[in-house]
Formats: sequence, structure tokens, C-alpha cells
Amino acid sequence: MAGPRLQGKIAFITGGGGGIGRATAERFVEEGARVAVAELNPELGEAAAASARARAGNAGGDAFFIRCDVTDKASVTAAIAETVKRYGGLHVLHNNAGGSTPEDGPVTEASEEEFWRVMKLDLFGTFLCSKVGIPEIARSGGGAVINMASNLALMAVPGRACYGAAKGGVASLTRAMALDHAKQKIRVNAIAPSVTLSDRVKKLLEVNPALEKLADSHLFGLGQPIHIANMAVYLASDEAAITTGQVYPVDSGVTIY
Repeated sequence: MAGPRLQGKIAFITGGGGGIGRATAERFVEEGARVAVAELNPELGEAAAASARARAGNAGGDAFFIRCDVTDKASVTAAIAETVKRYGGLHVLHNNAGGSTPEDGPVTEASEEEFWRVMKLDLFGTFLCSKVGIPEIARSGGGAVINMASNLALMAVPGRACYGAAKGGVASLTRAMALDHAKQKIRVNAIAPSVTLSDRVKKLLEVNPALEKLADSHLFGLGQPIHIANMAVYLASDEAAITTGQVYPVDSGVTIY
């Protein structure tokens, strides 16, 4: 029987305190990885790290919380340095931090503030964490970067111009990094979820009937964070040894419907 799929790997997950990030931290630890749960909110981050540690079993996994603002270079540099100091290297960077808000809209209506907010968090945050993290992955002998795009990088949805532009940028950045860093034995891919039933999204569904209509266009219903986390496990693992430069929809078929 094969051992844990991520045994011996050290991972840094941004936005690791909730939703997809927390589910990914839990799955990584279950598969033997040692994980830095990088999160701006200490309460969420500590809870996610504790939950992940509780799932370690005999796989050798571990997790700890570290506060990190992905838009601040000093914060990112310190968090990744602490991870390397604690665990001895870095093999997997999951650029998960990001998110849209109701302030998004058509370009004629969305504010400049919302445009730059989402660009700074989703696109610049991915760029910055990669800029700091990739040299550490290279020093550890190679590994994987997993970015978070969105189905909005692959299709259009009304009123989401800012978020769609940021995630389209993440998709293009993924391809560029995959080409630039292959020589360092670093694979770079992105996951493109659709609406995923995190606690935040569940609350939105309760007050926004229009989202129920969107759910109907998903062939197997809306996804759960665990569905995205399972794809992240594959992309982080040696099973994906020649998989790079790709954007993978995990979206219940919404991009083909």
C-alpha cells in the first residue's frame, strides 16, 4: 500500500484560515505534509492549524499558524522565513488568499477602489508570495506552486469585471511562471473553482436568490471546499510530476454548460 501522498513535503498555504484554505491544510496534513497556515485573522488561522494537526494520524503531518498579509512584502518574507526555519525548507506554495465582494460590477459601475483592492489581493498577492516563495522551493530541490484562478478566468458572469480581470491575470501569471521556473524543477498550475460552499458563500445564498439560479447551472450542484482541496493534493504531489502551466476547472461543469 502506498504511503501518504505528501509525506516529507513542506507547504505554505495563504488564506489558510477558512473555506478552501482550511480544507486544503487539513488534507495536506492528512497526507503527511507539514503546513504553514498563513492567515491574516489569528483566530481563524489558529483554529485551522489546530484542526489540521488533529488530522495528522500516523502520516507525519503537522501544521502551525503564522500571520501573513499577502500584499505586504515584509510580512510575506517573514512568514516564509519562519516556515523554512521551523520545518527546514519549502516544497509547496498554495496561493489561496483572495476573494470578491459585492462592490464588484460592470466597469462603468464598479469603483476604482474595488478594482485596485481585488488586483492587490488576488493578483499582486499571488505575484508577491511567488516572488518570495519560489527561491525557497528551488533551494529545497523543486516542488509546486498552486495558484487560485476562478471559473471567471474562463467565462464571463455579469457584474464581476474586477474579479474576472484579476483571476484572468492569475491564469496568465501561472503560465508565465511555469515556463520561467521549470528549469528549477518547479511546477506551476492553477485551480479554477466556481462558487464553492464555504461558510461565507452559504450566508450569501441565504440572502441572494439569484445565486440559486447560478447553482442550477452546475451539473453536480455547487462544490464544497474539499473538492478543491483534493485537486490541490494532486497538484502538490509527485503524481503531477509533469503537470505544469495548466488552469484546472473544478466547477461542476459550469464552464461547459
